[in-house]
Amino acid sequence: QVQLVESGGGLVQVGESMRLHCAASGTNIRAMAWYRQAPGKQREFVARISITGVTSVANDLRGRFTIARDYDKNTVHLQMNNLKPEDTAVYYCNTYPPQSNNWGQGTQVTVSS
Repeated sequence: QVQLVESGGGLVQVGESMRLHCAASGTNIRAMAWYRQAPGKQREFVARISITGVTSVANDLRGRFTIARDYDKNTVHLQMNNLKPEDTAVYYCNTYPPQSNNWGQGTQVTVSS
């Protein structure tokens, strides 16, 4: 059974940076991604990384967000720079494409102005 545990969220000020972590267990290396859901909005794609490390970031987040993975630790990271209030959301990791039974609790990111 796949288990994905997100961590690293919290409260930051506008313009600051934050790094999120996703620890995966019960699965071999897969294409992984980060998603987020802001209050009152649908969950949306943030960034993904392939098995071989090829990355893709949502168009409106390019230049601020990057995704990386640690193969040894089977973790996926999301580096977020120059954070804005509109980045406030619960951030989730999942496979890419996502599997419904993999959604975890997510980690809350709040950007305060």
